[in-house]
Amino acid sequence: GPNVRPATAYGLTEASGAATVHPAADYVGRTTSVGRAHPVVDVHVVDPETGQRLPTGSIGELWVHGPTVVAGYWNKPEATEAAFTDGWFHTGDLGYLDEEGFVYIVDRIKDMVIRGGENVYCAEVEAVLFEHPAVADVAIVGIPHRELGEQVAAVVQLREGASASADELKQHVAAQLAYFKVPEHVFFRDESLPRTATGKVLKRDLRNELAPS
Repeated sequence: GPNVRPATAYGLTEASGAATVHPAADYVGRTTSVGRAHPVVDVHVVDPETGQRLPTGSIGELWVHGPTVVAGYWNKPEATEAAFTDGWFHTGDLGYLDEEGFVYIVDRIKDMVIRGGENVYCAEVEAVLFEHPAVADVAIVGIPHRELGEQVAAVVQLREGASASADELKQHVAAQLAYFKVPEHVFFRDESLPRTATGKVLKRDLRNELAPS
């Protein structure tokens, strides 16, 4: 209706809430972005290995800095040292900035699958699978492989009364993404995916379930 205005934001506890804002005026043209940095917050994209700032369009770890960012973790000096560099908080999220400063999130570093040296961003594959009419919920995880390091696995919950085969879902992904992003394994489950109290999928639990005994 005329009174509905879509918007989004990106935030985290360590930034005291929103680090980026994406009001309705900008949202419609960039629905895959989480907006620009909050007026009092700076967002950089850095190489997670070296901490060097990356150029526009390059995918790296998002670091945030500003007066809303906490100084550290209470009575946890080691955790603080690992998560902060000169006041910049390492979010653990992978993303990039475009030429106008809009931020795009592609994955969590710990969730990214590295298959034969190729980076597979789980959120990208999940987004494609969510477009399939039979898919109610899905999570992409990496499972160990002797030669490739990891293989891409999809854990899928189908909509009630719907049906889809593993091959059908693989073909659906292959029609939109590169071959190395297509899940080698598709696991169906009747029950809901395990989630935290805030709704995040517990991928560690899924990886443990799928790991070879």
